[in-house]
Formats: sequence, structure tokens, C-alpha cells
Amino acid sequence: MNKILVIDCGSNKTKYIEEIVDEFIDVKPAKLMDFKIEDLEGICGVILSGAPLLVTEVDPTPYIQQLNWIKTTELPVLGICFGHQIIGLLHGAFASRMKEDRDWQIIEAYQDCSLFNRLPNEVEMMEDHCESISIPEGFELIASSDACVNEVMQHKTKKIFGVQFHPEVSGNHGRVMIENFVKIALT
Repeated sequence: MNKILVIDCGSNKTKYIEEIVDEFIDVKPAKLMDFKIEDLEGICGVILSGAPLLVTEVDPTPYIQQLNWIKTTELPVLGICFGHQIIGLLHGAFASRMKEDRDWQIIEAYQDCSLFNRLPNEVEMMEDHCESISIPEGFELIASSDACVNEVMQHKTKKIFGVQFHPEVSGNHGRVMIENFVKIALT
């Protein structure tokens, strides 16, 4: 049976990701630094959670090394907040500090993206960060907000996505976005 692997990078919001995913498909939880490549057996998609650390203040090398397999996987991957940033760093993005944003933001999609299926082009999502990343090579910018340029990115040829906000605590629109990722993983 296929499962979604939810890699907990330390966020207190990870349980909400697991609850939403569990409505549609079985969840296989894993802690980031305990993850082994064998954990991908029987998996149809991976979600990386947020984390209570700043990639501009800690050395992200151990996390990048732990998740380096993402560069070669064919599995769909969704990175949320810290997960989004690590995906970017893996592909050559730069991280920078920005004004702290711990509130709702209107996210505007500029391009078609399957994460936005059944959603309007503008959605309100909850933010919880003070860093952002540039658009890495091989990715395209999908959506921005007034607070952050790279709110949503998508790999140009793979099913790898990153969102800077937290759909897991963003009400119905966030739930739909996570459900859309589950559907991507199942196809």
C-alpha cells in the first residue's frame, strides 16, 4: 500500500500535516535526523515539515546532507517552510533574513500549479518565518505575497514543490492544498 512519508523536522505543526494527510492516505511519520533511505519503501510522496530553527543562523549542512536524496528522487516532494528552504538550498538557492511574518498573508499564484487545483489564484495562508530563499536553478516561481517573493516554487521537470507558509494551519484552503499534493502523489 502506498503511504505519504511525513518527515518531522521539529515543527509543533507537524501533527496537523499528519492529520490532514491521514484523511486521504496512510501516513508514515519519521524524524528528520532518524530518517534512512529505506524509509522510502512503499512511499508515494514525501512532505517535509517546518522547523524551529533559522537556516541563516545555523549551519544547514547536516540537514542538506540528510535530505540530499531529494535531488535524485522521482517521488513527489512538498516542503513546508523549513522544508521549502532546504529544498531550495539543495538546488543552489540563497537564504536571507526578512521582516518577521507570523500572520496571515494573501498568496497570489502567477502560474498554473497543481497545488492550486480547486483554489482561487489568491488565497490567505498563515505565515511563521523570518527568512526567505531565492528561486533555485531548475525551479519556477509560482506564487508570491507582499511579504515574501518566493511563497511557492515548483521544479520545472519533477513533482517537487515548496511553500513558505503553513497550509496545515491555514484552514480550508490549506487543507485543499495538502489534499492536492496527496492527489499528485497518487497519480
